[in-house]
Amino acid sequence: MDLRIFTEPQQGASYDTLLKAAKATEDLGFDAFFRSDHYLRMGNADGLPGPTDAWITLAGLARETRRIRLGTLMTAGTFRLPGVLAIQVAQVDQMSGGRVELGLGAGWFEEEHKAYGIPFPKEKFARLEEQLAIITGLWATATGEEFSYDGTYYQLENSPALPKPAQGKVPVLVGGHGATRTPRLAAQYADEFNIPFASLEDSERQFGRVRAAAEAVGRKGDELVYSNALVACVGKDDAEVARRAAAIGRNVDELKANGLAGSPAEVVDKIGRYAAIGVSRIYLQMLDLDDLDHLELISAQVQSQLG
Repeated sequence: MDLRIFTEPQQGASYDTLLKAAKATEDLGFDAFFRSDHYLRMGNADGLPGPTDAWITLAGLARETRRIRLGTLMTAGTFRLPGVLAIQVAQVDQMSGGRVELGLGAGWFEEEHKAYGIPFPKEKFARLEEQLAIITGLWATATGEEFSYDGTYYQLENSPALPKPAQGKVPVLVGGHGATRTPRLAAQYADEFNIPFASLEDSERQFGRVRAAAEAVGRKGDELVYSNALVACVGKDDAEVARRAAAIGRNVDELKANGLAGSPAEVVDKIGRYAAIGVSRIYLQMLDLDDLDHLELISAQVQSQLG
């Protein structure tokens, strides 16, 4: 089981805070450091000192880390043109020596679009499909050849399809709860399917849909990595769990029901139940980025037991 650290900087984090968390992620043996792609805080958080851009952040971390994978859950398709995003991701991949992964979603948070003057189109999912086709098509085009695309929303003419990522193929993540179109997109374009904040039952059902969709297009269902994103709140005793839950404004019982919360033993047990339905990777949503002791505890007493 790969454990990855997943952060939500729009809730309030500077680049320096993210850098400290990323370096701790690397030093403590976690597999990767991912971040959300949002420009506006959610809920009661103050959001100070203000938003940071996902791909600018990852470019900085690419130069200041050595081993961990770096990526997004999920880059908002509404924020960037697909040709530009292909260039940005390829460049950050080069800067990292080939450690980048691209999670790409349709975009959903209308308020942040209004707050920063970003268009919020109605046809987000259809645009996402074209974006995936363009980005993967640009990267797959042989050097010296050109790429063109004539879609409903995007048209590219005689693109040199440069630069290329350092990796032979940047892993692409698709995710979500949609019952039909989401599994189809994952089957066509994704290396990994991620379902965020879902129960065991809902996860197993959605993974089954993705496997079936993959087989329908001639892929083996197990070609994809299946992953979850779940909030983490781990403590060495009940008091520490309660303190960490209070720090993020959540209830312990709710966290235990819907996330990975409790003692290390409780969390290891629940991770085992996700593994039993085919999950091989979990993104631990860490909402208090100043609590690096939390990362250390998970590394020492959870990750160490997963093999």
